[in-house]
Amino acid sequence: MKVQSKLRLIFMFFICLSIFTLNNAISNAEGEYKGDAAKGKDTFTTTCATCHGTEGKGDGVASAALDPKPRNLSDSEYVSTLSDEHLFKIIKEGGVSVGKSSLMPAWGSMLSDDKIWDVIAYLRSDICKCQYKTN
Repeated sequence: MKVQSKLRLIFMFFICLSIFTLNNAISNAEGEYKGDAAKGKDTFTTTCATCHGTEGKGDGVASAALDPKPRNLSDSEYVSTLSDEHLFKIIKEGGVSVGKSSLMPAWGSMLSDDKIWDVIAYLRSDICKCQYKTN
């Protein structure tokens, strides 16, 4: 195979990869990706449970030292009033971004958008067992 043919093949590979990556980015920007609850459980356990507890009740090991206490995410009556986009903003940008406690850190520099959507999927399916209810 000539060098020029190899370069053409490599170029086509990168074009296809770029199109695939751009398509995924657009899908996520349009809100099509709603997360994977199984992956979200892993992230919740390693990232959120320290404060929110393994069942999301706000009773994690670090909660004893926090004032205000972490939100009880298993409270379906409350969590169903929060849109997925609102939850995304809280997780990504921290509590202050939505007028809540500064003790809720911004996880956007540590968690990808997909991982945040995974946590939201897990929260909805296993923690609060609820969906957003519009008025």
